[in-house]
Amino acid sequence: MSRKGDSMGKRNVKTKQEQKRKQKEEKRANRKDGERRSGIDDMIAYVDENGMITSTPPDPDKKTEVAAEDIVISSPRKEDIAELITERRGKLIQFNESRGFGFIKDLETGQSYFVHISDMAGPINEGDEVMFLPSRSPRGLAAVEVKPAV
Repeated sequence: MSRKGDSMGKRNVKTKQEQKRKQKEEKRANRKDGERRSGIDDMIAYVDENGMITSTPPDPDKKTEVAAEDIVISSPRKEDIAELITERRGKLIQFNESRGFGFIKDLETGQSYFVHISDMAGPINEGDEVMFLPSRSPRGLAAVEVKPAV
């Protein structure tokens, strides 16, 4: 194992190399004798009804049928979007008369909408309830066609 002229450091290096070689041989033998992977079956993953990845296939009893006609893969048409926009009820929470803008808080959702004086029909004071149409501006949510609530 060690030769006459070997130093202590050389012997340590040689013993470590031998240990590594033995460990490699043991691992190789364990792979040959031990578990045989079945290939692609171990690589398959399934998604359950909650969207979680699992290794077990889904229960066929819980399977639901979806008609191909019900699947929508495009953006909605402008006509459909126009139908979705409805008049909302809100409260003018802040308005700066000198600068001509303010903010309306939607009473249902609690979202704030920017409003400009040019989009207001008549004089509206801070704290008044208003009816408005929500719209999207380049800077965020905005309210248009703002009028006092009846």
